[in-house]
Amino acid sequence: MAFLLSVLVACVGAALASVHPPAYGHPQPPYGHHPPSYKHSYCDPTAAPACAANSTLSYCLEDAEYPEYDIKGAISADHIFAKKYADVADQSADDLVETVTKEQEEAFDYSYYTGASTGDSPYDVTHWTGPEGYICPSDVAYARPRRARNVEGKWRVIVNDVHYYTQTARLETCLFPEAACRALAPCYKSHCTQKYVYHRLLSYDPCDPYKGLFIDIYKLPSACSCHIPA
Repeated sequence: MAFLLSVLVACVGAALASVHPPAYGHPQPPYGHHPPSYKHSYCDPTAAPACAANSTLSYCLEDAEYPEYDIKGAISADHIFAKKYADVADQSADDLVETVTKEQEEAFDYSYYTGASTGDSPYDVTHWTGPEGYICPSDVAYARPRRARNVEGKWRVIVNDVHYYTQTARLETCLFPEAACRALAPCYKSHCTQKYVYHRLLSYDPCDPYKGLFIDIYKLPSACSCHIPA
């Protein structure tokens, strides 16, 4: 019995000796698998995206690089998305401008107005003539920005036109900023002033997709008003 036990112990010892453990601190990967290689690239959220490359605006209404697939994934993974999202998709002057209808606002035409004097008078004839419109010529758009620069100067992707989800904003931009308000005499020394408003929009950070969807704040043009100095 003792002889058989000694033979068994010797066989086990020989089998264990044939197995060579990996060097300390360098474990071997599983058979047929290789450790993944990660590529790190720097993403600057303050750098203007391609859609804003030739623009002075702080937002893009069109974006050829819009990450629609990523936004859809973020929406699907967000269990409280319905609590974050809200929009009035059908906006017009009928709802947001008193005494002016949608048809009236869309018909405003300032193509006649130069915004600057062309003669001896501080104002040329276009300053005094023209059809119905605002005293400060402006471009009005009920738009859905796809990217915008937030109040911290960082560019974000805006959730828009994805899974039928939209975020609409009324954007009114001065056509002739600092030009004189039309139909006012030169003695008033008036000028058109751009006004802004802060918008809270559901956003996505392409430089940090793990943040998911969140509310961010953007300063967008809201009105072009006539200012008369003291």
